[in-house]
Amino acid sequence: MIKYAYFAGGCFWCMVSPFDVLEGILEVKSGYMGGDLDNPTYEDVKKQTSGHYEVIRIEYDDAIINYDKLLQAFWRQVDPTDDEGQFQDRGPSYRTAIFYSDAHQKEIAEKSKLEMDASGRFEGPILTPIFPAGSFYLAEDYHQDFYKKDPTAYKLDRSKSGRDEFIKKTWGDDYYKIYDEN
Repeated sequence: MIKYAYFAGGCFWCMVSPFDVLEGILEVKSGYMGGDLDNPTYEDVKKQTSGHYEVIRIEYDDAIINYDKLLQAFWRQVDPTDDEGQFQDRGPSYRTAIFYSDAHQKEIAEKSKLEMDASGRFEGPILTPIFPAGSFYLAEDYHQDFYKKDPTAYKLDRSKSGRDEFIKKTWGDDYYKIYDEN
């Protein structure tokens, strides 16, 4: 069955590629969710006043990959203890969040968050909120698959962000377990 998962993890450019490589992922799109403005643009969201998060929408086949595995991949991409943004990207639109589509996803997300909090892996409490999914607004075309469209700019931006250093420090070799199982 085809399902959708929605995650906010800071800059959506950095959130697409880690999910694209997982078996069972049909499509990953960048967009906006959670704000008060209908059909926001990147400029609206970038002002940090619309209430939207930068979000990825993952279309997946749950016969091949389950929501729990998507959550495991999500936690490996973010600093869930930072509620002011992610890495070099600061402000409300860059905060982390999990947006669930149904009661089953909500239950799994809450359990996963508790497990992450109890793991001792992070230096502070997990602050990532879990919200019901609302309207998803597709980001402009130039944001879609940015890591493929402009790999040089993507790699430069990512290398300056501090994300990879955080991931390496926090996860070490455990980071790859989810991908090795694929």
